[in-house]
Amino acid sequence: MLYYKTQEEIELIRESSLLVSKTLAEVAKHIRVGITTLYLDKLAEEFIRDHGGVPAFLDYNGFPNSLCVSVNSQVVHGIPNDAELKDGDICSVDCGVLKNGFYGDSAFTFPIGEVKNETLRLLEITKESLYKGIEKAVAGSRLGDVSAAIQQHAESNGYSVVRELVGHGIGRNLHEKPEVPNYGKRGSGMVLKEGLVIAIEPMINLGGKAVIHEHDGWTVRTADNKPSAHFEHTVAIRKNKADILSTFDYIEEALKENKIKVIN
Repeated sequence: MLYYKTQEEIELIRESSLLVSKTLAEVAKHIRVGITTLYLDKLAEEFIRDHGGVPAFLDYNGFPNSLCVSVNSQVVHGIPNDAELKDGDICSVDCGVLKNGFYGDSAFTFPIGEVKNETLRLLEITKESLYKGIEKAVAGSRLGDVSAAIQQHAESNGYSVVRELVGHGIGRNLHEKPEVPNYGKRGSGMVLKEGLVIAIEPMINLGGKAVIHEHDGWTVRTADNKPSAHFEHTVAIRKNKADILSTFDYIEEALKENKIKVIN
């Protein structure tokens, strides 16, 4: 079942998505060498609740925390813990919020300290792949056009696309139809129509595309243990140009203040 949103509903999703963006900016203010991912999780939960929201991931199908924090070869769904972030790490932080009956969802991968150039390049291409997909998220395009744009940009730069995990529709539920793969064929899939809201989230690997699931039941990591990056926006389908409901602007401002490299 596809749920098309009214303009009023899209504005409520935007409000939730912007709270996610501001929460990730709060993370950006504190993320550094020596910080624990559990500290970041507690910080995020407090920030979300202080601003009238509820952490969307906490207790979702039993997930124990408010953030998914995935370090280095962890692709997604990493569980925050007491391990300290180290110089040279990369750290994907995925956040969801429920506010006024609607969900927002966004993710950003942060470089920690002095990160290898080849890994920084992975972050750049993954982020670019997200925007390549968003460019195709307009009324009249097909879902496969979004997927193909992401895949083409990632693979043409020598990276691989995770197949087992996908983006999704979002609204009154955190995960709605349709699934939004990060690979596919142009001209395939459903026709995109105004009122559809989707979370587009490329998960791109430095090495091969294969992943394994950890024994904790949540964490997904690369099979070859090479780094993986993840960026995500919540997007409303419009005529001519997609409407990005979340933003990285707050995050990038905080990173500059924190003297952390901003990924172009």
